[in-house]
Amino acid sequence: MIIKYNPSEKVIIMAKDSETKIHRGDERTILDAKRVLEGERKGITLKSILPFLGPAFIASVAYVDPGNFATNIAGGAQFGYVLLWVIVASNLMAMLIQSLSAKLGIATGYNLAEHCRMHFKPWIVWGMWILMELVAMATDLAEFLGAALGINLLFGIPLWLAGLLTALITFLILGLESYGFRPLEAVISGFVGIVALSYVIETILDRPDWSRVIYHAVVPQFQGPQSVLLATGILGATVMPHAIFLHSALTQGRIVVKKPEHLRKLFHFELVDVVIAMGVASLVNGAMLIMSAATFHMKGHTEIGTIQEAYRTLTPLLGNAAGTVFAISLLASGLSSATVGTMAGQVIMQGFIHREVPIWLRRLVTMIPSLIVIAAGLDPTQTLVISQVLLSFGLPFAIIPLVMFTSRKDIMGVLVNHKITTLLAGIVAGIIVILNIYLLVQTFTGG
Repeated sequence: MIIKYNPSEKVIIMAKDSETKIHRGDERTILDAKRVLEGERKGITLKSILPFLGPAFIASVAYVDPGNFATNIAGGAQFGYVLLWVIVASNLMAMLIQSLSAKLGIATGYNLAEHCRMHFKPWIVWGMWILMELVAMATDLAEFLGAALGINLLFGIPLWLAGLLTALITFLILGLESYGFRPLEAVISGFVGIVALSYVIETILDRPDWSRVIYHAVVPQFQGPQSVLLATGILGATVMPHAIFLHSALTQGRIVVKKPEHLRKLFHFELVDVVIAMGVASLVNGAMLIMSAATFHMKGHTEIGTIQEAYRTLTPLLGNAAGTVFAISLLASGLSSATVGTMAGQVIMQGFIHREVPIWLRRLVTMIPSLIVIAAGLDPTQTLVISQVLLSFGLPFAIIPLVMFTSRKDIMGVLVNHKITTLLAGIVAGIIVILNIYLLVQTFTGG
């Protein structure tokens, strides 16, 4: 759906595209947003913020996916609370990058993949498209595997059948797009809420040492070379390429305004969306590490390094409820992130090649490799490692163009980056890219 705001007539204009229809819930949200942007509703209240919340919550799913479960559990089990500050730093970086992605869609009406197609040479565009398709598939591989593991742990269903169920449920969730953007945002936000609630329960059950939690959240510290490597893994794999591409697509046509003051106001509300959503993701990641530190590290189970080991060990240590809650959170994380990964895949394909591809085919192309890997019975942990390597390859091709485009006034207009913003984004991009290169070197050299 293309949504445009006509400043001269002070109305929202909504036009159907080939795949979406206008729905009353969306129209109400857009009209509420219009009233806020025109100043009819003054002040920062929940009612004024609500119409703008949603896109960042969908993008934030990438930060609480099954891959995060694995790294946070390993970090907490091996080093206790020591690496908690890495999660805090990682999510601050993520807030900056995701806000730039959201701003690109708001300011230009085009997503990152479309900008790459418009501004780069054809051979670069085709190369980036192939790489990003592999990234999208690698993303779905980790997400599908996590959801399948959640179903397997809860119900004892074989992984291959759990993978098929995941694909079916993902298609059903994505089908909500035909009813407008609000239902899908609500369902994805609900999944994030389930994961967050699950870790509130886990945190209550494991009774962490809160004084140490607060200390290690703000004081950088390591415990030997292995902790540095694991910290690099947590930090270097924080920002996901597919989340960067997707966030710009989620904001590009949701609420379109032209007046400079309305653009600035809209972006400020989107910043609130980013801070809240990424803040929740940060708390969930921190809770994962805290749970692992309090439950495993403090009780001598420092060898825990996989999702399956964590599930099997939680039950005897904290009781049946803890294991069940953990599996439910994994399932919610896997289903939501599989949905978001598949959405990103269709955005990438449509944006780079600019051709009409049936939506079911775009989704299927992203899903099939994951189903094949799960059906083949490959080792889940090793599969996650391979998927992270592919994501590391793709990350520079998302972050660097994003910083380039958002720093150009001819593209961004009044929402062009401030020089300090560009400097900070460049530093963050450089850190993330270097850390990912380091991870790749360590992976291929057996480090």
